[in-house]
Amino acid sequence: MTTGGSLPKESKLSLTSGWTIVIGIILISLTMRSPITSVGPLLSSIREALVLSNTVAGLITALPLLAFCALSPFAPGLARRFGLERVLLYSLILLMIGFAVRLIPATVPLIGGTVLIGLAIAVFNVLLPSLVKRDFPLQVGIMTGVYTVSMNLCGALASGTSVPLARDVGLGWNGALGIWGVLVPITALFWFFQARSGRAAAGMKAGVLKRRSLWRSPLAWTVALFMGMQSLIFYVSIAWFPDMLTGRGLSDSSAGWMISLLQLSQLPVTFIVPIIAGRMKNQRLLVIIMAVLLFASLGGLYFGLGGNNLIPLWIIFLGIGGGSSFSLAMIFLTLRTKDAQDAASLSGMSQSVGYLLAASGPTLFGLLHDVTGGWNIPLLLLLGVSGLLFICGWGASQNRTV
Repeated sequence: MTTGGSLPKESKLSLTSGWTIVIGIILISLTMRSPITSVGPLLSSIREALVLSNTVAGLITALPLLAFCALSPFAPGLARRFGLERVLLYSLILLMIGFAVRLIPATVPLIGGTVLIGLAIAVFNVLLPSLVKRDFPLQVGIMTGVYTVSMNLCGALASGTSVPLARDVGLGWNGALGIWGVLVPITALFWFFQARSGRAAAGMKAGVLKRRSLWRSPLAWTVALFMGMQSLIFYVSIAWFPDMLTGRGLSDSSAGWMISLLQLSQLPVTFIVPIIAGRMKNQRLLVIIMAVLLFASLGGLYFGLGGNNLIPLWIIFLGIGGGSSFSLAMIFLTLRTKDAQDAASLSGMSQSVGYLLAASGPTLFGLLHDVTGGWNIPLLLLLGVSGLLFICGWGASQNRTV
């Protein structure tokens, strides 16, 4: 691929600057999952309070994914135009506005705030891999692990505590969603100073040379589809598994903690898998392990093996398999590219295509549940997606670049 001058080449940082960027990445990562994972456990309360159908409720959970799809292709261009650090700052401000709007307990503000939140997170999704590729080219694996663990840690906490915050603390569903925005102003202040630095502006607005379009690359499409399949499984899980589990006899609080368990079980693998993957010639062994765990977990839930007693085991398997697929999706964005520019472009394409695919998941899952009145047919959908995920992962793990 020809070179371009829009996003800077990989750079060497001083020790102080390096740790500053690490802290900034972690702070952003902590804001990326909780606005979404807090919705699923509260979905039944939201549905009852606002009188929504399952299909509309599923659409609300899909809105962030549609926002990811809409904005992701433009995020690299925004970084070229305004500077990567500045775009991250602007997105944090947008995230604050989204949280504030969603505090209003009505359908339109809920939808509007969720869209704004989705647009902000879309930028983070695209630009963090590019930032890692630019500033930590020799530590891609460990840095990918650091920010994926941070995302999942806060996401797990949000899933488990949203129902108690809404009911026991008395915040209501809107307050329980809004409390996860308290970290955003701190993060925005941090990146305000980063955006003011001379280094942040340097090298970001150079002229852009024409590059071969990734949209014609089979490998890029494989990575994009892998991104979409793993995202579909995750977002369906956090949106609808609480309802599915309460339908099988668990309390709302217990179902919420099962979603926390799912995300907590992802934490070790989201740190370890990128490091291991970065040292492998190809990642096909990891893809096989991922697929086995996903089939075992979804199959166990489909057949009801062990009844409710084994639900935690299937959730843990799903977390490990899903965490592995997420980590692979994120590190493919850097392993399958040559520089920060390519990483941003592949990230934008992958997350646009991938999240368009993933956005169909919660809505389709809810629709299938409405039509069939049960959960087995929707679970068959996830089993089929897991098979396609394995096929895409096998192709994306080949040792070459776009």
